[in-house]
Amino acid sequence: MNGRIRYTQWLGAACAALVSASAWAQGTIKIGEINSYKAQPAFLEPYKKGMQLALDEVNAAGGVNGKKLELVIRDDNANPGDAVRAAEELISRERVDMLTGSFLSHIGLALTDYAKQKKVFFLASEPLTDKIVWQDGNRYTYRLRTSTYMQVAMLVPEAVKLNKKRWAIVYPNYEYGQSAVSTFKTLMKAAQPDVEFVTEQAAPLGKVDAGSVVQALADSKPDAIFNVLFAADVTKFVREGNTRGLFKSTPVVSVLTGEPEYLDTFRDETPEGWIVTGYPWQFIDTPEHQAFLKAYQGKFNDYPRLGSVVGYSAIKSLAEGIKKAGSTDTEAMIKAFSGLKLTIPFGDIEYRAIDNQSTMGAYVGKLGSKDGKGIMTDIRYVDGAKAQPSDDEVRKLRRAQ
Repeated sequence: MNGRIRYTQWLGAACAALVSASAWAQGTIKIGEINSYKAQPAFLEPYKKGMQLALDEVNAAGGVNGKKLELVIRDDNANPGDAVRAAEELISRERVDMLTGSFLSHIGLALTDYAKQKKVFFLASEPLTDKIVWQDGNRYTYRLRTSTYMQVAMLVPEAVKLNKKRWAIVYPNYEYGQSAVSTFKTLMKAAQPDVEFVTEQAAPLGKVDAGSVVQALADSKPDAIFNVLFAADVTKFVREGNTRGLFKSTPVVSVLTGEPEYLDTFRDETPEGWIVTGYPWQFIDTPEHQAFLKAYQGKFNDYPRLGSVVGYSAIKSLAEGIKKAGSTDTEAMIKAFSGLKLTIPFGDIEYRAIDNQSTMGAYVGKLGSKDGKGIMTDIRYVDGAKAQPSDDEVRKLRRAQ
């Protein structure tokens, strides 16, 4: 009899524990985040800090619809297969409510396809390839960061102003680089029909032979250069180009190079005068950015990078989407994100209903130096909504969903 009583008491306690755990889980919204932390630390460590700042702010304010947000993070090892396996583990084992993340474009595309196959909501926070919202786009995938097309479209007017005919091109030979080059050539031909592209140097991602690339560019005797290299590749390219004097009389138009992630590595080797997109955090005096800057520096005792803004804005976007949806149900999230508006450190943005792309913009300016460090000068913010092709073009690019 006593054994039965003890068993009944144990069973009751176990059931109570399960109910308590279930209640705790129901009070938490789990966001699965997948990224190339080990492969791209310069961008993704600040990105993680930005996410944490936003998470803390949301939870300190009571969470979303009465529930706290929780991040469950996985590294994809810069490999699409690993990214998909991580997504599967997050969904099936961790029971996350939605997915976000990815940095490299080919990984973003793999997760975009996974979201479609598994019918799970995915906010691609960082990958730039246009295919995520156009050719390979689907109703389950939205994208935050300014796309490849948008970044290039912001730079082309400045390139046209240079009035240079012979252009050399250098880029990482994978989806992001290929997409950027294709857009640049198309938009330049439309704006300046007599333009010529005298050489294209396609470097393996993360393995640029800077000496050979710089020599090939110099041999082509270009009037100007369009660069798409980033991370360690662009640092090697800048160092070798400076050593060989390539940039002294040849203007360069360059995607992303004004971001602190890359300027931090240039230091006193910063190639002055390059026309770039980037993030001049020191010189943005809008109320939204000043509030973000103060909070970020107060928490981390460091200045933000572009990754910090993206990570912060991704979590804020998801929080606003969940709030609008009233739940984490996939169909409700899809509906909520269509036309979703919110304010991020760069100002007001909207997730376009036509292609699921946000209107987050970027800063355009020139590279300069101050106190031995690279900075951006002559800056202006370009609203992402103003750097898009026509709606008719987007409809043609985006497959029927």
